[in-house]
Amino acid sequence: MELNNTWRKTASTIYEKPRDSKMLGAVEIDITHVEEFIAQKRKEGIKITLTHIFALVVGKAVKHDVPELNCYLTRGKIFQRKTVDAMISVLIGKNQMGSVIVKDIDNYNIVELSNYLDQQILDAKDKKGDQSKKKKNLLASVPWPFRKPLFNFIRWTSQDLGIIIPGIGIKPDAFGTFILSNIGTLGLDVGFGSLMPPSNLAFVMFMGKSQKKPIVVNDEIVIRKMISLTSVLDHRIIDGSHGGNLFRAIKKYLAEPEKL
Repeated sequence: MELNNTWRKTASTIYEKPRDSKMLGAVEIDITHVEEFIAQKRKEGIKITLTHIFALVVGKAVKHDVPELNCYLTRGKIFQRKTVDAMISVLIGKNQMGSVIVKDIDNYNIVELSNYLDQQILDAKDKKGDQSKKKKNLLASVPWPFRKPLFNFIRWTSQDLGIIIPGIGIKPDAFGTFILSNIGTLGLDVGFGSLMPPSNLAFVMFMGKSQKKPIVVNDEIVIRKMISLTSVLDHRIIDGSHGGNLFRAIKKYLAEPEKL
């Protein structure tokens, strides 16, 4: 096992002790109907997953129900983003995670998103994509005594001052509106991630492992397929009411996956 790999070198540079602004939220969602929808589409030859569904649902919820979440903080002010962009965590190799940014995700349908992600994963495997990985490698290549000061300078320049840094593509809103990661594929039932410091995101969302559970429906105990959905939110931008509205909107869209 490589203790000081590229990611650990990067993480030790960009992360500090927990700060005050994080807010956590979680909800269990009945996805029985969603799984039936996915199974039917796969029979029709359309390769879709829960990640595709949730990415679209969260994107549409932000666009139409809680646009207050589609913003970022710089120069001490909150600015509205022009588009709803999702950064989706994907598996690009054995035990190797990458990320794909989908711009204007609310304008995609389920088939278009599936095709786009498939192509981006192929590009990442061919070293053409995954821009976030390239930035991590660049930072990790800097000698240790200079790595932290360099990161702090980049973060201060791009986030606090709102200056676009030429050459490396760093700007205040470069990482999209939100991050979505399906940690259930890694065997985790539930989990809370982190608001990656250089991302300047309002929130990140994590899908746990889907599993059958006994729940009460119409005063009867039935077996349903459930999933844990958790989120970490930046309290500088988001209030508890925004988080509640987001989860309610997600449930609304999941109830009718056919409309995706």
